Amino acid sequence: MKTISVKDFFQNRKKEFSLSLITQPETMNKNIISQYLNRPGLAFAGYFERFAYQRIQILGETEISYLQSLSDEDLFNIVKEVLVYDIPCFIVTKGLSIPQQVEFLANEMNIAILSSRLTTDKLYHSLRKYLGEYFALTKTIHGTLVDVFGVGILLTGKSGIGKSECALDLVERGQRLITDDAVKIIIQDECVMGTSTNDYGHFMEVRGIGLIDVAKMFGIQAVRKQKRIDVQIELMPWKDNMDYERIGLSENYVDVLGIKIPIIYLPVSPGKNVSVIIEVVAMNYIMKLYGYDAAKEYTKKLQQDLQKKAKFRNDSLE
Repeated sequence: MKTISVKDFFQNRKKEFSLSLITQPETMNKNIISQYLNRPGLAFAGYFERFAYQRIQILGETEISYLQSLSDEDLFNIVKEVLVYDIPCFIVTKGLSIPQQVEFLANEMNIAILSSRLTTDKLYHSLRKYLGEYFALTKTIHGTLVDVFGVGILLTGKSGIGKSECALDLVERGQRLITDDAVKIIIQDECVMGTSTNDYGHFMEVRGIGLIDVAKMFGIQAVRKQKRIDVQIELMPWKDNMDYERIGLSENYVDVLGIKIPIIYLPVSPGKNVSVIIEVVAMNYIMKLYGYDAAKEYTKKLQQDLQKKAKFRNDSLE
């Protein structure tokens, strides 16, 4: 399970989230294990049944005002009861001051309290975005990712099948390259996102030529940093005895980190214009999103035609 220590989080994101440490440095030895955040207002009110203590706890103006309104005895008792839980850390927003008893108990219970100068809303949304990206499910696969008419197409297949050359042809035709050779897949908000595995730029290996810089050669409009993966196309050598899809009524799906995306097995042979076919795949995908399925429409018209012919034959026999 992926984790990040409170100490590493504080040191690495100190500037981004305008953080400072209120408690002693040794309180930052716990790990953050969840991408989600919690505001512990109900816990401070004494309701612990659904207390998400394993998350970072955000203390905004409402929580701090409530704590400051309590008597010293009530404040000590409720804060001590909350800090019994294995909380990774607290973050106080707007640079607000906390009661001294809270700081004392946090040091005693070895729970870090950080302070941020950001507003509660800004910190909450920025921190959620960061943690969502950090804890996102990821994997790296061998392939090429291109943006074709706004549709994310993941090209896969054996080494040497022509993925890079196909992507290069698509870029020359006005499409966009996200990454070549290796694709880092990230699950974000139930979407399969693809990006490069490094920050070197948009380089592509073309056999017989070597490395080329797509952004420098074709312009910045020919590349983009990341894209949602909508369709996977598996390039495979043409074989005469293979039964390839001819109508398109049946759809195949591949499981990518728990999310299913359509996959098309595309046979490749010398002289075949694969780039045009990939553009057709993208346009067909868009048409399906708008409710038009060519295979179903063709089948529907074929069935209607057969029914008319059958009716005509029956009428003739009568």
